[in-house]
Amino acid sequence: MALTLHHLNASRSMRILWLLEETGIEYQLVKYQRDAKTHLAPSSLKAIHPLGKSPVIELDGKVIAESGAIVEILISRYAPHLAPAADSSAYIDYLQWIHFAESSAMLPVLLKLFGGIEKSTGTPLNFLDNYADSEFEKVFGFLDQMLASREFILGDTLSGADFMLGFVVSTAIDQLNAGDRFPNISRYAQRLKNTASWQSAKAIESGENS
Repeated sequence: MALTLHHLNASRSMRILWLLEETGIEYQLVKYQRDAKTHLAPSSLKAIHPLGKSPVIELDGKVIAESGAIVEILISRYAPHLAPAADSSAYIDYLQWIHFAESSAMLPVLLKLFGGIEKSTGTPLNFLDNYADSEFEKVFGFLDQMLASREFILGDTLSGADFMLGFVVSTAIDQLNAGDRFPNISRYAQRLKNTASWQSAKAIESGENS
């Protein structure tokens, strides 16, 4: 197996870096840094994939984008212990949470982040501001309830769905200061950050353990 992760700092690629550190899958790492002024990915990423986004992996010569797809592929092939049996009811929950992370949960987070940037320049948002707040409270209120009696999103065991959710909930807690309103999410996010693999991935990203 030949596996390369093209990793952009402060991006969804943290999901894949964390997963690789958790599983011990052998990989090569190519690091990219956001532009200090625009915060956009460097154009050099477009040489790997036309969208110029991260994460992107090269697996046995094939270029694969989209963090959800990458998580599912890597777990299916190399870390099946991080997913329930495919014929179980838990697997249905697993797939729903994997897709929830990048669809229902990620949209209001991005709307609030980008809306905050626009409001800081004096741009009135009107409908968008109210919509973002409403969706954020609805989605994260639901997630907070679901985590009330769970260590991880499927129960007591870390799974691929947690690798997808970790980036979203840490962004909501750290950048949107949502911890006080959603205490169960706050505890969950901290539990994920306390794993040795998360800490290893963050150290690699920051250059402390490259």
